Amino acid sequence: MPEVNVEINGRKYRMACEEGQQSHLIGLAARFNAQVEGLKGAVGEIGDNRLTVMAGIAVVDELAEAERKIKELQTEVTVLTRAGQEVSAEIEALEERFAAKLDEAARKLESVATALDETGLVP
Repeated sequence: MPEVNVEINGRKYRMACEEGQQSHLIGLAARFNAQVEGLKGAVGEIGDNRLTVMAGIAVVDELAEAERKIKELQTEVTVLTRAGQEVSAEIEALEERFAAKLDEAARKLESVATALDETGLVP
């Protein structure tokens, strides 16, 4: 199992990960470290443990907000999908009515053509 070195709050940590996930893990650690550094800049030195816990809570808060937005978007997709299905059904019904009217018009035209043929007025 591969291992990578990451740095959080000035401390280096050796971490194992799945093959091919090294750069992903390094990127995640860099993002978490940026969160820690941002908090350190905002609240000052409050101790490594408290700073790490605060950063972790901030990250989980961002995750919860992202999950809320995802649920909101999933609901919107469901609503739009239903609306699309309703519009599709309405279009299909309109097409069927149009085809029926077109068929009726064709029958009437044929009837008129037949009547004209029978009168002998059409060469």
